[in-house]
Amino acid sequence: MSRCAEAFLARLARHAAERPERPALDDGHRRLSYGELAAALDDRCRRLAQSGARRVALALDNGLEWALWDLALLRDARVAVPVPAFFSDAQRRHLVASAGLDAWLGPGGEALGFCATPDPAIATRRVASPPALHAGTTRITFTSGTSGTPKGVCLDGRAPLTVAESLAAVVEPLGIERHLAMLPLATLLENIGGLYVPLWLGATACLPPVAELGWQGASGFDPRRALAAIEAFRPHSLILVPQLLQALVAASPEAPDSLRFVALGGARVAAALLAKAQAGGWPVFEGYGLSECGSVVCLNRPGEATRGVGRPLPHAEVRLDDSGEVQVRGATMLGYLGEPAAGDWHQSGDLGHWQGEALALDGRRREVFITAYGRNVDPQWVEGELCAQDAIAQALVFGEALPANRALVVPAAPGLDDARLATAIAAANAGLPDYARVQAWRRATPFTLQNQQLTGNGRLRRDAIHERYRDWLLAPPTAATDNPLPTEE
Repeated sequence: MSRCAEAFLARLARHAAERPERPALDDGHRRLSYGELAAALDDRCRRLAQSGARRVALALDNGLEWALWDLALLRDARVAVPVPAFFSDAQRRHLVASAGLDAWLGPGGEALGFCATPDPAIATRRVASPPALHAGTTRITFTSGTSGTPKGVCLDGRAPLTVAESLAAVVEPLGIERHLAMLPLATLLENIGGLYVPLWLGATACLPPVAELGWQGASGFDPRRALAAIEAFRPHSLILVPQLLQALVAASPEAPDSLRFVALGGARVAAALLAKAQAGGWPVFEGYGLSECGSVVCLNRPGEATRGVGRPLPHAEVRLDDSGEVQVRGATMLGYLGEPAAGDWHQSGDLGHWQGEALALDGRRREVFITAYGRNVDPQWVEGELCAQDAIAQALVFGEALPANRALVVPAAPGLDDARLATAIAAANAGLPDYARVQAWRRATPFTLQNQQLTGNGRLRRDAIHERYRDWLLAPPTAATDNPLPTEE
Protein backbone atom coordinates (compact mmCIF):
# COMPACT_ATOMS: atom_id res chain seq x y z
CA MET A 1 0.00 0.00 0.00
CA SER A 2 1.31 3.46 -0.91
CA ARG A 3 1.88 6.12 1.72
CA CYS A 4 -0.87 8.18 0.08
CA ALA A 5 -3.32 5.31 0.55
CA GLU A 6 -2.22 4.91 4.16
CA ALA A 7 -2.79 8.62 4.77
CA PHE A 8 -6.22 8.47 3.09
CA LEU A 9 -7.33 5.48 5.16
CA ALA A 10 -6.01 7.19 8.30
CA ARG A 11 -8.23 10.17 7.54
CA LEU A 12 -11.24 7.87 7.16
CA ALA A 13 -10.43 6.36 10.55
CA ARG A 14 -10.15 9.81 12.09
CA HIS A 15 -13.51 10.86 10.65
CA ALA A 16 -15.01 7.65 12.07
CA ALA A 17 -13.59 8.40 15.51
CA GLU A 18 -14.62 12.05 15.54
CA ARG A 19 -18.01 11.89 13.78
CA PRO A 20 -19.08 8.24 13.52
CA GLU A 21 -22.72 9.05 12.75
CA ARG A 22 -22.00 11.36 9.83
CA PRO A 23 -22.98 9.85 6.46
CA ALA A 24 -20.00 8.92 4.33
CA LEU A 25 -21.92 7.45 1.37
CA ASP A 26 -25.53 8.03 0.33
CA ASP A 27 -27.09 6.82 -2.92
CA GLY A 28 -30.67 7.80 -2.11
CA HIS A 29 -31.56 4.20 -1.28
CA ARG A 30 -28.91 3.31 1.27
CA ARG A 31 -26.72 5.35 3.55
CA LEU A 32 -23.48 4.36 5.28
CA SER A 33 -21.89 6.35 8.09
CA TYR A 34 -18.20 6.88 8.70
CA GLY A 35 -18.52 4.64 11.75
CA GLU A 36 -19.82 1.81 9.55
CA LEU A 37 -17.38 2.25 6.70
CA ALA A 38 -14.43 0.23 8.03
CA ALA A 39 -16.51 -2.90 8.64
CA ALA A 40 -18.03 -2.66 5.15
CA LEU A 41 -14.56 -2.44 3.62
CA ASP A 42 -13.30 -5.34 5.78
CA ASP A 43 -16.14 -7.47 4.41
CA ARG A 44 -15.36 -6.69 0.77
CA CYS A 45 -11.61 -7.12 1.21
CA ARG A 46 -12.24 -10.56 2.71
CA ARG A 47 -14.50 -11.52 -0.19
CA LEU A 48 -11.98 -10.37 -2.77
CA ALA A 49 -9.27 -12.42 -1.06
CA GLN A 50 -11.47 -15.52 -0.96
CA SER A 51 -12.23 -15.22 -4.66
CA GLY A 52 -8.54 -14.84 -5.56
CA ALA A 53 -9.30 -11.68 -7.54
CA ARG A 54 -6.24 -9.70 -8.54
CA ARG A 55 -7.28 -7.63 -11.57
CA VAL A 56 -10.87 -6.60 -11.14
CA ALA A 57 -13.39 -4.99 -13.50
CA LEU A 58 -15.70 -2.56 -11.75
CA ALA A 59 -18.83 -2.57 -13.93
CA LEU A 60 -21.48 -1.35 -11.51
CA ASP A 61 -23.80 1.64 -11.66
CA ASN A 62 -23.14 4.59 -9.39
CA GLY A 63 -24.07 3.75 -5.83
CA LEU A 64 -22.77 2.47 -2.51
CA GLU A 65 -21.57 -0.81 -3.97
CA TRP A 66 -19.41 0.90 -6.61
CA ALA A 67 -17.81 3.03 -3.93
CA LEU A 68 -17.25 0.22 -1.42
CA TRP A 69 -15.68 -2.17 -3.92
CA ASP A 70 -13.48 0.61 -5.28
CA LEU A 71 -12.29 1.51 -1.79
CA ALA A 72 -11.66 -2.15 -0.95
CA LEU A 73 -9.56 -2.57 -4.09
CA LEU A 74 -7.66 0.58 -3.17
CA ARG A 75 -7.04 -0.63 0.38
CA ASP A 76 -5.72 -4.01 -0.76
CA ALA A 77 -3.72 -2.55 -3.68
CA ARG A 78 -5.49 -4.85 -6.13
CA VAL A 79 -5.79 -3.65 -9.73
CA ALA A 80 -9.10 -1.84 -10.25
CA VAL A 81 -10.38 -1.40 -13.80
CA PRO A 82 -13.54 0.76 -14.02
CA VAL A 83 -15.67 -0.19 -17.04
CA PRO A 84 -17.45 2.71 -18.76
CA ALA A 85 -21.09 1.83 -19.40
CA PHE A 86 -20.92 3.34 -22.88
CA PHE A 87 -18.23 0.93 -24.11
CA SER A 88 -19.34 -1.35 -26.93
CA ASP A 89 -19.13 -5.12 -26.57
CA ALA A 90 -15.96 -5.14 -28.68
CA GLN A 91 -14.37 -2.48 -26.49
CA ARG A 92 -15.24 -4.44 -23.34
CA ARG A 93 -13.66 -7.56 -24.76
CA HIS A 94 -10.54 -5.57 -25.59
CA LEU A 95 -10.46 -4.20 -22.04
CA VAL A 96 -10.76 -7.70 -20.52
CA ALA A 97 -8.07 -9.24 -22.72
CA SER A 98 -5.54 -6.41 -22.70
CA ALA A 99 -5.67 -5.95 -18.91
CA GLY A 100 -5.78 -9.68 -18.17
CA LEU A 101 -8.80 -9.32 -15.92
CA ASP A 102 -9.57 -12.28 -13.67
CA ALA A 103 -12.63 -10.91 -11.83
CA TRP A 104 -15.76 -8.95 -12.72
CA LEU A 105 -18.03 -6.95 -10.41
CA GLY A 106 -21.40 -6.11 -11.92
CA PRO A 107 -23.67 -7.39 -14.70
CA GLY A 108 -22.42 -8.57 -18.08
CA GLY A 109 -19.44 -10.66 -17.01
CA GLU A 110 -20.84 -13.99 -18.17
CA ALA A 111 -20.92 -12.85 -21.80
CA LEU A 112 -17.22 -12.00 -21.50
CA GLY A 113 -16.10 -15.37 -20.16
CA PHE A 114 -16.46 -14.82 -16.40
CA CYS A 115 -18.11 -17.54 -14.29
CA ALA A 116 -20.23 -17.29 -11.19
CA THR A 117 -18.61 -17.97 -7.80
CA PRO A 118 -20.09 -18.68 -4.36
CA ASP A 119 -20.02 -14.90 -3.88
CA PRO A 120 -22.94 -13.55 -5.94
CA ALA A 121 -21.17 -10.21 -6.48
CA ILE A 122 -17.94 -11.61 -7.95
CA ALA A 123 -17.49 -13.51 -11.21
CA THR A 124 -14.07 -14.86 -12.12
CA ARG A 125 -12.14 -16.42 -14.97
CA ARG A 126 -8.83 -18.23 -15.14
CA VAL A 127 -6.02 -16.26 -16.76
CA ALA A 128 -3.03 -18.52 -17.29
CA SER A 129 -0.56 -15.87 -18.45
CA PRO A 130 -1.78 -12.36 -17.59
CA PRO A 131 -0.20 -9.54 -19.59
CA ALA A 132 2.58 -7.67 -17.83
CA LEU A 133 1.62 -4.39 -16.18
CA HIS A 134 3.80 -1.43 -15.32
CA ALA A 135 5.28 -1.97 -11.86
CA GLY A 136 3.08 -0.46 -9.18
CA THR A 137 -0.13 -0.39 -11.26
CA THR A 138 -3.25 -0.45 -9.09
CA ARG A 139 -5.68 1.24 -11.46
CA ILE A 140 -6.18 1.07 -15.21
CA THR A 141 -8.48 3.73 -16.55
CA PHE A 142 -9.46 3.21 -20.16
CA THR A 143 -10.00 6.28 -22.27
CA SER A 144 -13.31 6.60 -24.08
CA GLY A 145 -11.40 5.67 -27.19
CA THR A 146 -9.99 7.98 -29.82
CA SER A 147 -10.44 4.98 -32.08
CA GLY A 148 -12.22 1.66 -31.85
CA THR A 149 -9.57 0.36 -29.43
CA PRO A 150 -9.33 2.48 -26.27
CA LYS A 151 -6.02 2.81 -24.46
CA GLY A 152 -5.49 1.73 -20.87
CA VAL A 153 -3.82 4.34 -18.67
CA CYS A 154 -1.89 2.66 -15.85
CA LEU A 155 -1.80 4.56 -12.55
CA ASP A 156 -0.28 3.69 -9.21
CA GLY A 157 -2.03 4.09 -5.87
CA ARG A 158 -0.39 7.45 -5.30
CA ALA A 159 -1.57 9.41 -8.34
CA PRO A 160 -5.37 9.56 -7.76
CA LEU A 161 -5.02 10.32 -4.07
CA THR A 162 -2.39 13.00 -4.70
CA VAL A 163 -4.85 14.73 -7.03
CA ALA A 164 -7.64 14.25 -4.47
CA GLU A 165 -5.53 15.92 -1.78
CA SER A 166 -4.84 18.89 -4.07
CA LEU A 167 -8.53 19.29 -4.92
CA ALA A 168 -9.51 19.00 -1.26
CA ALA A 169 -7.12 21.84 -0.42
CA VAL A 170 -8.81 24.07 -3.04
CA VAL A 171 -12.38 23.49 -1.84
CA GLU A 172 -11.80 23.03 1.89
CA PRO A 173 -12.41 26.74 2.70
CA LEU A 174 -15.91 26.41 1.18
CA GLY A 175 -17.09 23.99 3.87
CA ILE A 176 -18.25 21.31 1.43
CA GLU A 177 -20.42 18.81 3.30
CA ARG A 178 -22.21 17.06 0.42
CA HIS A 179 -21.04 16.32 -3.11
CA LEU A 180 -23.44 14.93 -5.73
CA ALA A 181 -21.77 12.73 -8.35
CA MET A 182 -23.32 13.83 -11.66
CA LEU A 183 -20.94 11.80 -13.84
CA PRO A 184 -20.45 8.03 -13.87
CA LEU A 185 -17.94 6.94 -11.23
CA ALA A 186 -16.12 5.01 -13.96
CA THR A 187 -14.99 8.47 -15.11
CA LEU A 188 -11.66 9.14 -13.38
CA LEU A 189 -12.61 12.77 -12.77
CA GLU A 190 -15.73 11.81 -10.79
CA ASN A 191 -14.02 8.84 -9.15
CA ILE A 192 -11.47 11.23 -7.65
CA GLY A 193 -13.51 14.41 -7.27
CA GLY A 194 -16.82 12.77 -6.37
CA LEU A 195 -15.66 9.97 -4.07
CA TYR A 196 -12.11 10.46 -2.77
CA VAL A 197 -12.33 14.24 -2.25
CA PRO A 198 -15.56 14.19 -0.19
CA LEU A 199 -14.22 11.33 1.94
CA TRP A 200 -10.91 13.14 2.39
CA LEU A 201 -12.86 16.14 3.70
CA GLY A 202 -15.17 14.08 5.93
CA ALA A 203 -18.13 15.07 3.76
CA THR A 204 -20.87 12.91 2.22
CA ALA A 205 -20.46 11.45 -1.25
CA CYS A 206 -23.97 11.32 -2.77
CA LEU A 207 -23.97 8.61 -5.44
CA PRO A 208 -27.43 7.92 -6.91
CA PRO A 209 -27.76 5.66 -9.99
CA VAL A 210 -27.03 7.59 -13.16
CA ALA A 211 -30.57 7.17 -14.53
CA GLU A 212 -31.87 9.06 -11.49
CA LEU A 213 -29.61 11.95 -12.52
CA GLY A 214 -31.18 12.17 -15.96
CA TRP A 215 -28.59 10.19 -17.93
CA GLN A 216 -30.03 8.32 -20.90
CA GLY A 217 -27.14 6.29 -22.30
CA ALA A 218 -23.74 7.95 -22.70
CA SER A 219 -24.94 10.93 -24.72
CA GLY A 220 -28.43 11.80 -23.54
CA PHE A 221 -29.46 13.86 -20.55
CA ASP A 222 -32.73 15.02 -18.96
CA PRO A 223 -31.98 18.18 -16.93
CA ARG A 224 -35.32 18.02 -15.13
CA ARG A 225 -34.38 14.77 -13.44
CA ALA A 226 -30.94 16.15 -12.62
CA LEU A 227 -32.43 19.25 -11.02
CA ALA A 228 -34.79 17.06 -9.01
CA ALA A 229 -31.80 15.11 -7.71
CA ILE A 230 -30.01 18.34 -6.83
CA GLU A 231 -33.10 19.48 -4.95
CA ALA A 232 -33.30 16.14 -3.10
CA PHE A 233 -29.63 15.90 -2.08
CA ARG A 234 -28.94 19.64 -1.77
CA PRO A 235 -25.24 19.25 -2.59
CA HIS A 236 -22.63 21.90 -2.05
CA SER A 237 -20.56 20.76 -5.03
CA LEU A 238 -20.87 19.14 -8.46
CA ILE A 239 -18.59 18.19 -11.35
CA LEU A 240 -20.04 18.86 -14.81
CA VAL A 241 -19.04 18.62 -18.45
CA PRO A 242 -20.12 21.52 -20.70
CA GLN A 243 -23.19 19.83 -22.17
CA LEU A 244 -24.59 19.09 -18.72
CA LEU A 245 -24.03 22.67 -17.62
CA GLN A 246 -25.67 23.96 -20.79
CA ALA A 247 -28.73 21.76 -20.24
CA LEU A 248 -29.01 22.64 -16.55
CA VAL A 249 -28.66 26.39 -17.12
CA ALA A 250 -31.25 26.26 -19.91
CA ALA A 251 -33.67 24.48 -17.58
CA SER A 252 -32.84 26.59 -14.53
CA PRO A 253 -31.11 29.91 -15.27
CA GLU A 254 -30.93 30.59 -11.54
CA ALA A 255 -28.57 28.26 -9.70
CA PRO A 256 -29.87 25.96 -6.95
CA ASP A 257 -29.19 27.73 -3.68
CA SER A 258 -27.25 24.87 -2.09
CA LEU A 259 -24.36 25.02 -4.56
CA ARG A 260 -21.04 26.50 -3.54
CA PHE A 261 -18.68 25.00 -6.13
CA VAL A 262 -19.23 23.54 -9.61
CA ALA A 263 -16.11 22.20 -11.31
CA LEU A 264 -16.28 22.19 -15.09
CA GLY A 265 -14.07 20.17 -17.42
CA GLY A 266 -13.94 17.45 -20.04
CA ALA A 267 -14.17 19.63 -23.18
CA ARG A 268 -13.78 23.18 -24.40
CA VAL A 269 -16.27 25.51 -22.74
CA ALA A 270 -17.92 28.34 -24.67
CA ALA A 271 -17.31 31.74 -23.07
CA ALA A 272 -20.98 32.63 -23.58
CA LEU A 273 -22.08 29.56 -21.59
CA LEU A 274 -19.75 30.42 -18.73
CA ALA A 275 -20.98 33.98 -18.66
CA LYS A 276 -24.64 32.93 -18.70
CA ALA A 277 -24.11 30.41 -15.91
CA GLN A 278 -22.20 32.82 -13.72
CA ALA A 279 -24.84 35.53 -14.29
CA GLY A 280 -27.41 33.09 -12.89
CA GLY A 281 -25.33 32.45 -9.80
CA TRP A 282 -23.94 29.09 -10.85
CA PRO A 283 -20.57 28.91 -9.02
CA VAL A 284 -18.71 27.49 -12.03
CA PHE A 285 -14.94 27.03 -12.07
CA GLU A 286 -13.34 25.71 -15.24
CA GLY A 287 -10.41 23.32 -15.05
CA TYR A 288 -8.22 21.13 -17.22
CA GLY A 289 -6.85 17.64 -16.94
CA LEU A 290 -6.10 14.32 -18.56
CA SER A 291 -6.43 10.72 -17.44
CA GLU A 292 -2.72 10.36 -18.15
CA CYS A 293 -2.09 13.00 -15.47
CA GLY A 294 -4.37 11.56 -12.81
CA SER A 295 -7.26 13.70 -14.06
CA VAL A 296 -7.18 17.34 -12.86
CA VAL A 297 -4.08 19.44 -13.56
CA CYS A 298 -5.31 23.06 -13.46
CA LEU A 299 -8.35 24.69 -11.89
CA ASN A 300 -9.76 28.17 -11.40
CA ARG A 301 -10.16 28.93 -7.69
CA PRO A 302 -12.92 30.60 -5.68
CA GLY A 303 -11.99 34.19 -4.88
CA GLU A 304 -9.67 34.53 -7.86
CA ALA A 305 -10.26 36.13 -11.25
CA THR A 306 -11.21 33.56 -13.88
CA ARG A 307 -8.36 33.03 -16.33
CA GLY A 308 -8.20 30.24 -18.89
CA VAL A 309 -8.40 26.88 -17.16
CA GLY A 310 -6.78 28.17 -13.98
CA ARG A 311 -3.52 27.70 -12.14
CA PRO A 312 -1.86 24.30 -11.78
CA LEU A 313 -2.89 22.39 -8.67
CA PRO A 314 -0.33 22.13 -5.85
CA HIS A 315 0.96 18.73 -6.96
CA ALA A 316 1.31 19.58 -10.67
CA GLU A 317 4.06 21.23 -12.70
CA VAL A 318 3.10 22.59 -16.12
CA ARG A 319 5.36 23.90 -18.85
CA LEU A 320 5.06 24.75 -22.54
CA ASP A 321 7.55 23.59 -25.13
CA ASP A 322 8.75 25.77 -27.98
CA SER A 323 5.67 24.95 -30.06
CA GLY A 324 3.28 25.78 -27.21
CA GLU A 325 2.41 22.17 -26.37
CA VAL A 326 1.36 21.65 -22.76
CA GLN A 327 3.58 19.28 -20.75
CA VAL A 328 2.73 18.06 -17.25
CA ARG A 329 4.67 16.48 -14.40
CA GLY A 330 3.29 15.20 -11.10
CA ALA A 331 0.80 12.34 -10.54
CA THR A 332 1.32 11.23 -14.12
CA MET A 333 0.71 7.75 -15.44
CA LEU A 334 3.15 4.88 -15.27
CA GLY A 335 2.52 4.31 -18.97
CA TYR A 336 -0.07 3.02 -21.37
CA LEU A 337 -1.04 -0.61 -21.05
CA GLY A 338 1.19 -2.70 -23.28
CA GLU A 339 3.53 0.20 -24.12
CA PRO A 340 6.87 1.41 -22.70
CA ALA A 341 7.00 3.22 -19.38
CA ALA A 342 6.20 6.92 -19.46
CA GLY A 343 8.75 9.63 -18.76
CA ASP A 344 8.53 12.27 -16.05
CA TRP A 345 6.85 14.84 -18.32
CA HIS A 346 3.64 13.96 -20.16
CA GLN A 347 3.15 15.60 -23.56
CA SER A 348 -0.55 16.40 -23.64
CA GLY A 349 -1.11 17.09 -27.34
CA ASP A 350 -2.84 20.34 -26.29
CA LEU A 351 -1.53 23.78 -27.19
CA GLY A 352 -1.65 26.67 -24.75
CA HIS A 353 -0.23 29.90 -23.41
CA TRP A 354 0.07 31.56 -20.03
CA GLN A 355 -2.21 34.26 -18.70
CA GLY A 356 -0.21 35.26 -15.66
CA GLU A 357 0.01 32.06 -13.60
CA ALA A 358 -3.04 30.52 -15.31
CA LEU A 359 -3.00 28.24 -18.32
CA ALA A 360 -5.13 29.10 -21.38
CA LEU A 361 -5.68 26.49 -24.07
CA ASP A 362 -5.36 27.13 -27.80
CA GLY A 363 -6.64 23.88 -29.26
CA ARG A 364 -5.45 20.35 -29.89
CA ARG A 365 -2.44 19.28 -31.86
CA ARG A 366 -4.12 16.18 -33.20
CA GLU A 367 -7.39 15.83 -35.04
CA VAL A 368 -9.15 14.07 -32.18
CA PHE A 369 -12.20 15.99 -31.02
CA ILE A 370 -13.90 15.98 -27.62
CA THR A 371 -17.68 15.94 -27.57
CA ALA A 372 -19.73 18.06 -25.18
CA TYR A 373 -20.02 14.96 -22.99
CA GLY A 374 -16.25 14.71 -22.67
CA ARG A 375 -15.83 11.70 -24.99
CA ASN A 376 -12.72 11.53 -27.17
CA VAL A 377 -13.40 10.60 -30.78
CA ASP A 378 -11.00 10.10 -33.67
CA PRO A 379 -13.02 11.22 -36.70
CA GLN A 380 -11.09 8.89 -39.00
CA TRP A 381 -12.41 5.91 -37.03
CA VAL A 382 -16.04 6.93 -37.54
CA GLU A 383 -15.45 8.01 -41.13
CA GLY A 384 -14.01 4.58 -41.85
CA GLU A 385 -17.17 2.93 -40.54
CA LEU A 386 -19.33 5.19 -42.68
CA CYS A 387 -17.29 4.64 -45.83
CA ALA A 388 -17.46 0.90 -45.30
CA GLN A 389 -21.11 1.20 -46.37
CA ASP A 390 -21.67 0.76 -50.10
CA ALA A 391 -23.82 3.86 -50.34
CA ILE A 392 -21.14 6.23 -48.98
CA ALA A 393 -18.05 7.25 -50.92
CA GLN A 394 -16.58 9.84 -48.57
CA ALA A 395 -17.41 11.27 -45.16
CA LEU A 396 -16.15 13.87 -42.73
CA VAL A 397 -17.20 13.65 -39.07
CA PHE A 398 -17.19 16.58 -36.66
CA GLY A 399 -18.27 16.83 -33.02
CA GLU A 400 -15.99 19.21 -31.14
CA ALA A 401 -17.90 20.43 -28.06
CA LEU A 402 -21.20 19.25 -29.60
CA PRO A 403 -23.83 17.04 -27.92
CA ALA A 404 -24.17 14.93 -31.09
CA ASN A 405 -21.70 14.22 -33.88
CA ARG A 406 -22.34 15.49 -37.40
CA ALA A 407 -21.23 14.11 -40.73
CA LEU A 408 -20.82 15.42 -44.24
CA VAL A 409 -21.59 12.50 -46.53
CA VAL A 410 -20.72 12.08 -50.21
CA PRO A 411 -22.97 9.43 -51.82
CA ALA A 412 -21.36 6.67 -53.84
CA ALA A 413 -23.59 7.62 -56.78
CA PRO A 414 -25.36 10.93 -57.45
CA GLY A 415 -28.71 9.20 -57.82
CA LEU A 416 -28.76 7.69 -54.32
CA ASP A 417 -31.61 9.18 -52.35
CA ASP A 418 -31.55 10.35 -48.73
CA ALA A 419 -33.34 7.24 -47.51
CA ARG A 420 -30.48 5.05 -48.76
CA LEU A 421 -27.93 7.29 -47.11
CA ALA A 422 -29.85 7.33 -43.85
CA THR A 423 -29.99 3.52 -43.87
CA ALA A 424 -26.24 3.34 -44.47
CA ILE A 425 -25.51 5.75 -41.62
CA ALA A 426 -27.76 3.75 -39.29
CA ALA A 427 -25.89 0.58 -40.23
CA ALA A 428 -22.54 2.21 -39.45
CA ASN A 429 -23.88 3.58 -36.18
CA ALA A 430 -24.97 0.10 -35.12
CA GLY A 431 -21.33 -0.95 -34.86
CA LEU A 432 -20.22 2.10 -32.88
CA PRO A 433 -20.56 3.05 -29.20
CA ASP A 434 -23.19 5.75 -28.84
CA TYR A 435 -20.72 8.58 -28.13
CA ALA A 436 -19.16 8.02 -31.58
CA ARG A 437 -22.38 7.73 -33.59
CA VAL A 438 -23.53 10.28 -36.14
CA GLN A 439 -26.79 11.97 -35.21
CA ALA A 440 -27.00 14.73 -37.85
CA TRP A 441 -25.79 14.60 -41.44
CA ARG A 442 -25.86 16.40 -44.76
CA ARG A 443 -24.95 15.56 -48.32
CA ALA A 444 -21.77 17.10 -49.62
CA THR A 445 -20.23 17.38 -53.06
CA PRO A 446 -17.16 15.15 -53.55
CA PHE A 447 -13.94 16.11 -51.77
CA THR A 448 -11.40 16.38 -54.59
CA LEU A 449 -7.97 17.66 -55.51
CA GLN A 450 -9.64 20.24 -57.72
CA ASN A 451 -11.61 21.87 -54.92
CA GLN A 452 -8.59 21.55 -52.59
CA GLN A 453 -10.50 19.35 -50.14
CA LEU A 454 -8.31 16.30 -50.73
CA THR A 455 -4.54 15.84 -50.59
CA GLY A 456 -2.51 14.08 -53.24
CA ASN A 457 -2.39 10.92 -51.17
CA GLY A 458 -6.15 10.87 -50.62
CA ARG A 459 -6.40 12.40 -47.15
CA LEU A 460 -9.13 14.88 -46.30
CA ARG A 461 -8.01 18.48 -46.03
CA ARG A 462 -10.01 19.07 -42.89
CA ASP A 463 -9.34 22.77 -42.52
CA ALA A 464 -10.59 23.44 -46.05
CA ILE A 465 -13.70 21.31 -45.60
CA HIS A 466 -14.44 22.81 -42.18
CA GLU A 467 -14.22 26.28 -43.69
CA ARG A 468 -16.46 25.41 -46.64
CA TYR A 469 -19.18 23.94 -44.43
CA ARG A 470 -18.53 25.87 -41.23
CA ASP A 471 -22.01 27.43 -41.02
CA TRP A 472 -23.60 23.99 -40.74
CA LEU A 473 -20.85 22.27 -38.78
CA LEU A 474 -20.83 25.00 -36.12
CA ALA A 475 -24.57 25.73 -36.11
CA PRO A 476 -26.42 25.35 -32.77
CA PRO A 477 -27.98 21.89 -32.39
CA THR A 478 -31.50 23.15 -33.09
CA ALA A 479 -30.33 24.74 -36.34
CA ALA A 480 -28.42 21.73 -37.69
CA THR A 481 -30.51 20.00 -40.33
CA ASP A 482 -29.82 17.32 -42.91
CA ASN A 483 -30.98 19.35 -45.91
CA PRO A 484 -28.61 18.99 -48.86
CA LEU A 485 -26.05 21.72 -49.31
CA PRO A 486 -25.97 23.58 -52.63
CA THR A 487 -23.82 22.04 -55.31
CA GLU A 488 -20.45 23.68 -55.71
CA GLU A 489 -19.63 25.31 -59.01
